[in-house]
Order: sequence, then structure tokens, then C-alpha cells
Amino acid sequence: MKSLKNIYIVLFSLMATFYSCQENDHEVGKIIVPTNVNVTAEIIGADADNPHGDGSGFVVFTSTADNEINYQFDFGDGLKGVSPSGIIEHRFTKVGINTYSVVVNATGTGGVGSSTTIEVTVYSSFSDVEAENFLTGSAGVDDIGSSKKWYWQADKDLHVGLGPVEGDGSDFESWWSGIRAWDDEKSCMYDNEFVFTRTAEGITFEQTVGPAFVPGTYAGKIGVDGDQCHDESVAINMFGVKNITISPSDSNAALEGEYNNEPYRKTSFEISDGGFMGWYIGASKYDIISITNDELIVRIVESGDDYAWYHKFTSTKPSQEADYTYNNLVWEDDFNTDGAPDPTKWTYDIGVGDNGWGNNEVQYYTDRAENAKVEGGNLIITAKKEDFSGSQYTSARLKTEGLFNFQYGRVEISAKLPDAAGTWPALWMLGSNYTTVGWPDSGEIDIMEQTGGDKTTTSSTLHYPGNSGGNGPTQSTTVSTSTSEFHTYTVEWKEDEIVFAVDDIVFFTRDNDSSIPFNHDFFLIFNVAMGGTLGGAIDAGFTESIMEIDYVKVYQ
Repeated sequence: MKSLKNIYIVLFSLMATFYSCQENDHEVGKIIVPTNVNVTAEIIGADADNPHGDGSGFVVFTSTADNEINYQFDFGDGLKGVSPSGIIEHRFTKVGINTYSVVVNATGTGGVGSSTTIEVTVYSSFSDVEAENFLTGSAGVDDIGSSKKWYWQADKDLHVGLGPVEGDGSDFESWWSGIRAWDDEKSCMYDNEFVFTRTAEGITFEQTVGPAFVPGTYAGKIGVDGDQCHDESVAINMFGVKNITISPSDSNAALEGEYNNEPYRKTSFEISDGGFMGWYIGASKYDIISITNDELIVRIVESGDDYAWYHKFTSTKPSQEADYTYNNLVWEDDFNTDGAPDPTKWTYDIGVGDNGWGNNEVQYYTDRAENAKVEGGNLIITAKKEDFSGSQYTSARLKTEGLFNFQYGRVEISAKLPDAAGTWPALWMLGSNYTTVGWPDSGEIDIMEQTGGDKTTTSSTLHYPGNSGGNGPTQSTTVSTSTSEFHTYTVEWKEDEIVFAVDDIVFFTRDNDSSIPFNHDFFLIFNVAMGGTLGGAIDAGFTESIMEIDYVKVYQ
């Protein structure tokens, strides 16, 4: 709110009509009803030439009473406020000159109260019709009845982020943490729908599909379990039609900050009656960072001013069902001919590599039929416990290097994974220039990996400079029957985006651009490692375990 100490206020004699519903002063035990409730209003900037104010819409209300404990204000515009002192500032945002009936209720012991009403006529000049049109899908202020649904932008990384309330200089987009596309923990909220509608009286808001997500930062304040969804018994203000007030932003973030090197829009909206957009943190006022016809990015400060949350919404409901761009089959292997893998398509890495292929793996890779063969329509890679060339385990690592290299496309692999503890299966791609630039400068795309200790989860990861080893962007997904049934593991690698899916359900998406090494030729690698970074401890009773691949197809 604007500080009254820093603005020049010309007091104007305000004609106001009072409607009082005070009760007579009486005492019932320890319950005392407040009496003599009065309220005055100062319209900021009001003078003889501007009787309804300077256009900011600010009004300062001062209420007094006898035997009161607190004051509750209903401002007549859908918003409410509370002030123990009886002094409160409010901004009316409906454009033009409008009259509001403001009800002040002074409460005493036992919660009983007395009220009075004051009418104020206020001028507000601020408007952001473009933002209103984007929110409601309307063509203009006369397009009454137009409405638009908004949804979580769940198919994009960082559709929810956490940052500081006060930034360092223009640092108002710092993300202390952020979630990936189709985050498992947040999946309970991805069916949320939020409807903005333009009416003759203004703009309304309604959440039509729950539930509400309560982050751990706020859950403790209200005594519920955090980082999970709750229904309206917890988020009591979730449902019902509410009013929207649009006003100039007054936060430092909006006035001083930047987001993606662009200034904030400097427009905010507040949802009446404690309303919120799916993320329940006891707050209702959102700074609009940016808005277009298809995307809404906002910032909201959690109740208590502890944290700032960043949310991304879209007007097109995302779907986890993959909608692929590349559909022209350019290369495949269906593994329909028994024997050795096709030598026109596959070659091998042999040996133990450098430091266990850089991952402390303990197997020796061979090109023997005991470790890699085609049989019954599948490629079978077998990891075995045996003494071989100084190693206690053998396996195979097949690759298309020098035989099939490609830039961009959709890779689809149908595979059933090994079930033994300590096995580390991987279906991945390596930049063809690794021999000249080295790794991770070459880039690495892990289509599917699985740890040796969790056989119900798979992950996809990107590796590149600054994001190699264990800190590459990654996302995991549950595949409960990964070792007993075939599943399709897919990456669609495009110039501007890399999308990962299991059984055509997208669970991980990353932007691609010229700053990262995913814009040149890559080749395919299939292998089963033993132990190492992700394989972990090997079962003491291990003898052998297999990965079966039904087919691999590449589309462009």
C-alpha cells in the first residue's frame, strides 16, 4: 500500500450517509457489545476540483467504537479487511466514478458486534483492458458473458517455482526450487480448472475443478500434512464464484524486478473471499508477470511474507498423451532374424573402459553370443557372473556409431528390463563428436535408465557441460512392471525441445537451443552395466539377468 507519510493529502469534506444497526449498550456476563460505532473516510487526492480523488482509488477508513476488540470491513467491491486499530487503507479499482457501501463491524468479547455503513464515491483511473481480455477471452469491455478456462502448464518444467519475497536488486525470479513437467507429487492438482468471466459488473473467478495443493511451507501454519492435495474441508474458499479486482502492482518485484530479462507487467489481480488458483497459501493477490492469449505467469506471496511462489498457467489443457511431430520412419531394427545382431546396424564397445566406463562399473563388455544375441524376435543382452579377462561379470554394449548417426527425430524402443539387484540397464544416445570434443561437451541423452535397487522406476536425463554426472536435468517415472512386461521408451528430440515418454505418456520435457550440445549428430547405445554409480550393490546370489528389446524405430 502507498505510504500516507509520503504523499500529500488534501482533505475534502466528505458527505456521507450512515446507516446504523447498533444495539443498545448492555452487558451479559462477560459478553460486552460494542457501542458508538463510527467511521470516517479520507479519499486520497480529493479536493474541490477532484471530489472523488486523484484516480488512484485509495481510501483510508478510520473507525472508532466503545468496548471493541477488532474491526471487520466489507468494502462493497467483493473484498474484505480486518484492522485491530480501526484504521485501514483500501484501493477501489473499478474504472470510473463508482459508489460503494462499506460496512464496518466492530466486534467485542464473545464475538458479538455492532455495525455501521458508510457510502463513498471514488474515482479510479487505472485499467488494463488487454489483461482483462486475455484472462476472460473477451474481445473488449462490451463482450459481456465471455469466459476462458485456465489450467496448470503441467507439460512444462518450472510451472511452479519458489523464490525470495525480496530480491537482490532486480533478482525477482530466483528459483530456490522448481518442478519438472508432470511432476508425480503435484499430479493431484493437474485437473484443476479456473474460469475467468467478464460480466456487466466486472470480472469473476471460479475454480470449477479441485482439489487444492498445500505446500509444506504453509501446511504447518494451518496444521495439515504438506506437499499434497486437500479438499474444501481444508481449503474452505476453493469453490464458488468470486470477484476479481485489477489494480496496479505495488510490490517491489513488480516495480523493480525482471523475469527472463523483461520487466513485470505491473498489473495485479486479487480474488475476493480468500479465493486462489489451486495453490493454497492463504493469499489471494497475484502480480501478473506476463500474460498472452495462451499463457499466464504470476507471482504470489505466501501469507506471512515468508516465500514468493511463481506459477504458470495455460489456456490449452495439457495432455500427457504424446502428440509427436516426427512420424516418418527412417531407421529400424525389429530383431526378427535369430543369431548375432545385424552387423550393418550394430557394433560393440569391448572391455572395461576407463575407470569402469567412468562410472565404476564392474563388468567386461564382450561381443559374444553369451552376452548379446537375437532370439525369438528380441535382442537379448545378458549380464552374467563369470570370471572373464580379469572381471567377475560380463555383459554387452551395442551401438550404432559409424553405422547410423542422426540429428533430431523420435526414437521409440520397446524393452523389458533386467530384474536382478545391481543391474543398470540403459537405452541412450551419445554425441557423435565425442572423440574430438570429449564428454560431456558432446552431449548425452539418456532415454531410459534404471538403478540396481529400484526396479519399479525409470528415469531420463540430459548431460552437458555444467550438468554432467549426477546433476544433469532428470526426471523419473513409475513403471511398476518394467521387468515383467514390455514398455515403450521414447524420446522426441527437436531443435527447440526434447520430450521423454513411457508408453506414450510424457513425463519429462526440456527446452533445446544453441547453448547446449543437442544440435548435431548422435548415435544409439544399448547396454546393461553391473554395479557402479547407478547399479549399486549387486545381489550376492546373482548369476545372470537379461534385458530384452523387441524393436527400435527412428522417425523424422
